[in-house]
Amino acid sequence: MEITVTSKEAYLPFREYQTWYRVTGSLETDRLPLVVAHGGPGCTHDYVDAFKDITALDGRPVIHYDQLGNGNSTRLPGNGPDFWTVSLFLDELDALLKHLGILERYAFLGQSWGGMLGAEHAVRQPKGLKALVIANSPANMHTWVSEANRLRLELPQEIQDTLLRHELAQTLTDPEYVSASRVFYDRHVCRVVPWPAEVARTFAIMDEDNTVYRNMNGPTEFHVIGTMKDWMIEDRLSHIEAPTLLISGKYDEATPAVVKPYVDRVPRCEWVLFENSSHMPHVEEKELCLKTVSDFLSRHD
Repeated sequence: MEITVTSKEAYLPFREYQTWYRVTGSLETDRLPLVVAHGGPGCTHDYVDAFKDITALDGRPVIHYDQLGNGNSTRLPGNGPDFWTVSLFLDELDALLKHLGILERYAFLGQSWGGMLGAEHAVRQPKGLKALVIANSPANMHTWVSEANRLRLELPQEIQDTLLRHELAQTLTDPEYVSASRVFYDRHVCRVVPWPAEVARTFAIMDEDNTVYRNMNGPTEFHVIGTMKDWMIEDRLSHIEAPTLLISGKYDEATPAVVKPYVDRVPRCEWVLFENSSHMPHVEEKELCLKTVSDFLSRHD
Protein backbone atom coordinates (compact mmCIF):
# COMPACT_ATOMS: atom_id res chain seq x y z
CA MET A 1 0.00 0.00 0.00
CA GLU A 2 1.39 3.38 -0.98
CA ILE A 3 1.49 6.01 1.77
CA THR A 4 0.06 9.40 0.80
CA VAL A 5 2.51 12.00 2.11
CA THR A 6 1.47 15.59 2.74
CA SER A 7 3.70 18.52 3.62
CA LYS A 8 3.16 21.93 5.16
CA GLU A 9 5.47 24.95 5.12
CA ALA A 10 5.28 27.79 7.63
CA TYR A 11 7.33 30.31 9.58
CA LEU A 12 8.30 30.26 13.24
CA PRO A 13 8.58 33.68 14.90
CA PHE A 14 12.03 33.62 16.53
CA ARG A 15 13.15 36.74 18.38
CA GLU A 16 12.38 39.52 15.90
CA TYR A 17 13.01 37.24 12.94
CA GLN A 18 11.38 34.35 11.09
CA THR A 19 12.56 30.77 10.73
CA TRP A 20 11.17 28.80 7.80
CA TYR A 21 10.21 25.19 8.41
CA ARG A 22 8.40 22.35 6.65
CA VAL A 23 6.65 19.33 8.12
CA THR A 24 6.45 16.27 5.84
CA GLY A 25 3.77 13.86 7.06
CA SER A 26 1.53 14.30 10.09
CA LEU A 27 2.57 15.09 13.66
CA GLU A 28 -0.53 13.18 14.79
CA THR A 29 1.21 9.80 14.94
CA ASP A 30 2.93 7.58 17.49
CA ARG A 31 6.12 7.67 15.44
CA LEU A 32 8.94 9.88 16.73
CA PRO A 33 8.97 13.13 14.74
CA LEU A 34 12.41 13.65 13.18
CA VAL A 35 13.91 17.15 13.13
CA VAL A 36 16.63 17.53 10.46
CA ALA A 37 19.29 20.23 10.81
CA HIS A 38 21.46 21.20 7.85
CA GLY A 39 25.18 21.84 7.92
CA GLY A 40 27.42 24.78 7.26
CA PRO A 41 27.05 26.66 9.45
CA GLY A 42 25.32 28.55 6.67
CA CYS A 43 23.96 25.91 4.30
CA THR A 44 20.24 25.40 3.63
CA HIS A 45 17.78 22.54 4.00
CA ASP A 46 17.87 21.80 0.24
CA TYR A 47 20.86 19.43 0.17
CA VAL A 48 19.44 17.33 3.06
CA ASP A 49 15.97 17.32 1.51
CA ALA A 50 16.22 13.56 0.81
CA PHE A 51 15.50 12.76 4.46
CA LYS A 52 11.85 13.73 3.90
CA ASP A 53 11.47 10.42 2.05
CA ILE A 54 11.72 8.62 5.42
CA THR A 55 8.06 9.57 5.89
CA ALA A 56 7.10 7.30 2.99
CA LEU A 57 9.26 4.51 4.45
CA ASP A 58 7.89 4.35 7.98
CA GLY A 59 5.17 7.01 8.36
CA ARG A 60 7.09 9.29 10.71
CA PRO A 61 6.86 13.08 10.27
CA VAL A 62 10.10 14.75 9.16
CA ILE A 63 10.75 18.42 9.91
CA HIS A 64 13.22 20.45 7.90
CA TYR A 65 14.12 24.05 8.68
CA ASP A 66 16.46 26.72 7.41
CA GLN A 67 18.50 28.05 10.30
CA LEU A 68 18.41 31.80 10.85
CA GLY A 69 20.41 33.73 8.25
CA ASN A 70 20.00 30.99 5.64
CA GLY A 71 17.72 29.98 2.79
CA ASN A 72 14.07 30.89 3.33
CA SER A 73 14.61 32.23 6.85
CA THR A 74 15.42 35.86 7.68
CA ARG A 75 18.74 36.84 6.12
CA LEU A 76 20.99 39.15 8.10
CA PRO A 77 23.93 40.00 5.84
CA GLY A 78 25.01 42.95 7.98
CA ASN A 79 25.51 40.92 11.15
CA GLY A 80 29.06 40.10 12.20
CA PRO A 81 30.71 37.23 14.07
CA ASP A 82 29.45 38.25 17.54
CA PHE A 83 25.85 37.57 16.45
CA TRP A 84 26.36 34.09 14.98
CA THR A 85 26.86 31.82 17.99
CA VAL A 86 26.13 28.22 18.94
CA SER A 87 23.73 29.46 21.63
CA LEU A 88 21.72 31.40 19.03
CA PHE A 89 21.07 28.21 17.05
CA LEU A 90 20.36 26.18 20.20
CA ASP A 91 17.74 28.76 21.19
CA GLU A 92 16.24 28.59 17.69
CA LEU A 93 16.01 24.79 17.89
CA ASP A 94 14.30 24.97 21.29
CA ALA A 95 11.84 27.51 19.89
CA LEU A 96 11.05 25.22 16.95
CA LEU A 97 10.44 22.18 19.18
CA LYS A 98 8.15 24.23 21.41
CA HIS A 99 6.29 25.78 18.46
CA LEU A 100 5.60 22.35 16.97
CA GLY A 101 4.49 20.95 20.32
CA ILE A 102 7.04 18.10 20.24
CA LEU A 103 9.31 19.10 23.16
CA GLU A 104 8.29 16.00 25.10
CA ARG A 105 9.16 13.44 22.40
CA TYR A 106 11.27 13.80 19.25
CA ALA A 107 14.32 12.56 17.36
CA PHE A 108 17.03 14.78 15.90
CA LEU A 109 19.29 14.31 12.88
CA GLY A 110 22.08 16.79 12.23
CA GLN A 111 24.32 16.68 9.19
CA SER A 112 27.89 18.06 9.49
CA TRP A 113 27.49 21.34 11.46
CA GLY A 114 23.93 20.18 12.16
CA GLY A 115 25.39 17.19 14.01
CA MET A 116 27.64 19.50 16.03
CA LEU A 117 24.51 21.46 16.94
CA GLY A 118 22.75 18.19 17.77
CA ALA A 119 25.60 17.16 20.07
CA GLU A 120 25.48 20.55 21.81
CA HIS A 121 21.72 20.05 22.25
CA ALA A 122 22.07 16.45 23.45
CA VAL A 123 24.75 17.08 26.11
CA ARG A 124 22.18 19.24 27.92
CA GLN A 125 20.15 16.01 28.33
CA PRO A 126 16.78 17.30 27.10
CA LYS A 127 14.11 14.91 28.36
CA GLY A 128 12.23 14.81 25.05
CA LEU A 129 15.19 13.71 22.91
CA LYS A 130 14.59 10.00 22.35
CA ALA A 131 17.06 9.33 19.51
CA LEU A 132 19.98 11.22 17.96
CA VAL A 133 21.58 10.85 14.52
CA ILE A 134 24.95 12.53 13.99
CA ALA A 135 25.81 12.51 10.30
CA ASN A 136 29.35 13.31 9.09
CA SER A 137 30.20 15.64 11.98
CA PRO A 138 33.41 16.61 13.75
CA ALA A 139 33.77 16.64 17.53
CA ASN A 140 36.81 18.91 17.42
CA MET A 141 37.49 21.53 14.74
CA HIS A 142 41.27 21.21 15.12
CA THR A 143 41.01 17.53 14.13
CA TRP A 144 38.65 18.48 11.29
CA VAL A 145 41.14 21.01 9.88
CA SER A 146 44.16 18.75 10.24
CA GLU A 147 42.36 15.90 8.46
CA ALA A 148 41.02 18.22 5.73
CA ASN A 149 44.53 19.44 5.10
CA ARG A 150 45.86 15.86 5.04
CA LEU A 151 43.28 15.08 2.34
CA ARG A 152 44.22 18.30 0.56
CA LEU A 153 47.82 17.03 0.27
CA GLU A 154 46.47 14.15 -1.83
CA LEU A 155 45.10 16.56 -4.46
CA PRO A 156 47.07 17.11 -7.71
CA GLN A 157 50.06 19.39 -7.04
CA GLU A 158 48.83 22.13 -9.36
CA ILE A 159 45.53 22.28 -7.45
CA GLN A 160 47.39 22.54 -4.13
CA ASP A 161 49.60 25.31 -5.56
CA THR A 162 46.56 27.25 -6.79
CA LEU A 163 44.82 27.01 -3.43
CA LEU A 164 47.89 28.15 -1.51
CA ARG A 165 48.65 31.01 -3.89
CA HIS A 166 45.20 32.51 -3.49
CA GLU A 167 45.10 31.95 0.27
CA LEU A 168 48.37 33.84 0.68
CA ALA A 169 47.09 36.63 -1.58
CA GLN A 170 43.69 36.53 0.19
CA THR A 171 41.97 36.33 -3.23
CA LEU A 172 39.54 33.68 -2.06
CA THR A 173 36.69 34.67 -4.36
CA ASP A 174 38.85 34.39 -7.47
CA PRO A 175 37.23 31.92 -9.93
CA GLU A 176 40.52 30.01 -10.09
CA TYR A 177 40.44 29.43 -6.30
CA VAL A 178 36.76 28.45 -6.39
CA SER A 179 37.45 26.00 -9.22
CA ALA A 180 40.42 24.45 -7.39
CA SER A 181 38.34 24.09 -4.21
CA ARG A 182 35.72 22.22 -6.20
CA VAL A 183 38.24 19.44 -6.89
CA PHE A 184 38.35 18.78 -3.13
CA TYR A 185 34.56 19.00 -2.85
CA ASP A 186 34.06 16.48 -5.67
CA ARG A 187 36.28 14.00 -3.85
CA HIS A 188 35.27 14.50 -0.22
CA VAL A 189 31.92 16.36 -0.04
CA CYS A 190 29.70 14.90 -2.77
CA ARG A 191 30.97 12.35 -5.28
CA VAL A 192 27.84 12.36 -7.45
CA VAL A 193 28.73 14.13 -10.73
CA PRO A 194 27.10 16.38 -11.68
CA TRP A 195 25.84 17.40 -8.26
CA PRO A 196 22.12 16.67 -7.81
CA ALA A 197 19.87 19.73 -8.17
CA GLU A 198 19.18 20.02 -4.43
CA VAL A 199 22.92 19.99 -3.59
CA ALA A 200 23.71 22.54 -6.30
CA ARG A 201 20.83 24.71 -5.01
CA THR A 202 22.34 24.92 -1.51
CA PHE A 203 25.73 25.97 -2.87
CA ALA A 204 24.11 28.52 -5.22
CA ILE A 205 22.25 30.10 -2.30
CA MET A 206 25.47 30.21 -0.27
CA ASP A 207 27.24 31.92 -3.17
CA GLU A 208 24.51 34.54 -3.08
CA ASP A 209 24.76 35.06 0.72
CA ASN A 210 27.55 33.37 2.69
CA THR A 211 27.20 35.51 5.82
CA VAL A 212 26.86 32.69 8.34
CA TYR A 213 29.40 30.36 6.74
CA ARG A 214 31.97 33.13 6.30
CA ASN A 215 31.64 34.33 9.91
CA MET A 216 31.50 30.96 11.66
CA ASN A 217 33.58 28.74 9.37
CA GLY A 218 35.56 30.68 6.77
CA PRO A 219 35.91 30.59 2.99
CA THR A 220 36.18 26.79 2.46
CA GLU A 221 35.96 23.43 4.24
CA PHE A 222 39.73 23.30 4.72
CA HIS A 223 40.48 27.00 5.40
CA VAL A 224 38.63 27.46 8.70
CA ILE A 225 39.27 30.91 10.14
CA GLY A 226 35.81 31.77 11.55
CA THR A 227 34.48 31.80 15.11
CA MET A 228 34.10 27.99 15.19
CA LYS A 229 37.80 27.36 14.55
CA ASP A 230 38.49 26.30 18.17
CA TRP A 231 35.15 24.57 18.82
CA MET A 232 35.22 21.13 20.43
CA ILE A 233 32.81 18.94 22.38
CA GLU A 234 34.90 15.81 23.02
CA ASP A 235 35.09 16.34 26.79
CA ARG A 236 31.28 16.64 27.10
CA LEU A 237 30.15 13.72 24.92
CA SER A 238 29.78 11.35 27.87
CA HIS A 239 26.79 13.46 28.99
CA ILE A 240 24.70 12.36 25.99
CA GLU A 241 21.94 10.05 27.23
CA ALA A 242 19.98 9.53 23.99
CA PRO A 243 20.69 6.43 21.87
CA THR A 244 22.87 7.68 19.04
CA LEU A 245 23.52 6.63 15.45
CA LEU A 246 26.71 7.97 13.86
CA ILE A 247 27.03 7.85 10.08
CA SER A 248 29.92 8.77 7.79
CA GLY A 249 31.34 7.91 4.38
CA LYS A 250 34.50 6.08 3.36
CA TYR A 251 35.70 9.11 1.36
CA ASP A 252 34.26 11.65 3.80
CA GLU A 253 36.08 14.82 4.81
CA ALA A 254 34.76 13.71 8.21
CA THR A 255 37.36 10.93 8.33
CA PRO A 256 37.37 8.16 10.96
CA ALA A 257 39.73 10.29 13.09
CA VAL A 258 37.18 13.13 12.92
CA VAL A 259 34.14 11.10 14.01
CA LYS A 260 35.84 8.61 16.37
CA PRO A 261 35.28 10.68 19.56
CA TYR A 262 31.53 10.08 19.18
CA VAL A 263 32.10 6.31 18.99
CA ASP A 264 34.49 6.33 21.94
CA ARG A 265 32.68 8.73 24.27
CA VAL A 266 28.94 8.69 23.60
CA PRO A 267 27.64 5.87 25.86
CA ARG A 268 25.02 4.39 23.47
CA CYS A 269 26.53 5.06 20.04
CA GLU A 270 26.54 2.82 16.98
CA TRP A 271 28.53 3.73 13.86
CA VAL A 272 27.66 2.94 10.24
CA LEU A 273 30.27 3.66 7.56
CA PHE A 274 28.96 3.98 3.98
CA GLU A 275 31.45 2.38 1.60
CA ASN A 276 30.52 4.37 -1.53
CA SER A 277 30.01 7.82 -0.01
CA SER A 278 31.90 10.90 1.04
CA HIS A 279 30.19 13.65 3.09
CA MET A 280 26.62 13.04 1.86
CA PRO A 281 25.55 9.39 2.13
CA HIS A 282 21.93 10.59 2.03
CA VAL A 283 22.63 11.64 -1.58
CA GLU A 284 25.41 9.25 -2.60
CA GLU A 285 23.79 6.06 -1.20
CA LYS A 286 20.32 7.44 -0.64
CA GLU A 287 18.26 4.27 -0.38
CA LEU A 288 20.64 2.52 2.03
CA CYS A 289 21.17 5.64 4.12
CA LEU A 290 17.47 6.40 4.56
CA LYS A 291 16.72 2.77 5.44
CA THR A 292 19.57 2.77 7.99
CA VAL A 293 18.22 5.91 9.66
CA SER A 294 14.59 4.69 9.52
CA ASP A 295 15.49 1.31 11.03
CA PHE A 296 17.43 2.97 13.86
CA LEU A 297 14.59 5.40 14.67
CA SER A 298 11.98 2.62 14.51
CA ARG A 299 13.84 0.79 17.29
CA HIS A 300 13.30 3.83 19.52
CA ASP A 301 9.70 4.79 18.67
